[in-house]
Amino acid sequence: MAESLFEHPRMAAVYDALEPDRSDLVPYVAIAKELGARRVLDIGCGTGTFALLLADQGVEVTGVDPARSSIDVARAKQGGERVRWLCGDATNLPSMRVDLATITANVAQEIVEPQDWAGTLRGAYAALRPGGHLVFETRDPARRAWRGWNRLASYKVTQLQDGTSVRSWVEVMDIAESLVTFRWTYAFASDGQVLTSVSTLRFRGREEIEASLKADGFVLQDMRDAPDRPGREFVFIASRPR
Repeated sequence: MAESLFEHPRMAAVYDALEPDRSDLVPYVAIAKELGARRVLDIGCGTGTFALLLADQGVEVTGVDPARSSIDVARAKQGGERVRWLCGDATNLPSMRVDLATITANVAQEIVEPQDWAGTLRGAYAALRPGGHLVFETRDPARRAWRGWNRLASYKVTQLQDGTSVRSWVEVMDIAESLVTFRWTYAFASDGQVLTSVSTLRFRGREEIEASLKADGFVLQDMRDAPDRPGREFVFIASRPR
């Protein structure tokens, strides 16, 4: 499901300013090159940063995201016409045959319900050509990343291009086994508007992920550290058998 906050046009418009450092995507560009991918499906593409990085490399990209406002921002960016943008998720894709499907950033963890995760894997599998690959990341639950999700550690002020600013912070609300629920707050200085978003992430362990991949027909090829976050996140590379 789309996080409701990023269905909000104002939040979609400022998302890139709030998250300016996307060096986490560089390893995925390298993996696409490593696997020789010329056609890529970017699941949960958001405002399109990764899809456009691939398009800059001459890759044929389809970006899909359930948040219409984010897709609108992505489409309007320079070079946006080079990407095929779809509003939806991996469970309702049109027919395609890609070399690589990617799920970057927090997207895999945002798919909380087991049936939705299974549906996402099945959708990615159907979109891949035989021999194609699925690549995604997820945090290592053992590192308990949520311990740093509090106002003191996360508070920041972001300057926008129009000269105004946004204050933002995150606070954990609940921890229930593998589910962590938290609230982001965004306060706009220009007019005093405050927007909040309550989200839940599922922290899946390695064995759970491996079992889910196997159940939906994938073969696990590799599991790596995220290069920019060693010891904190897993990067899984799985394939659809030939």
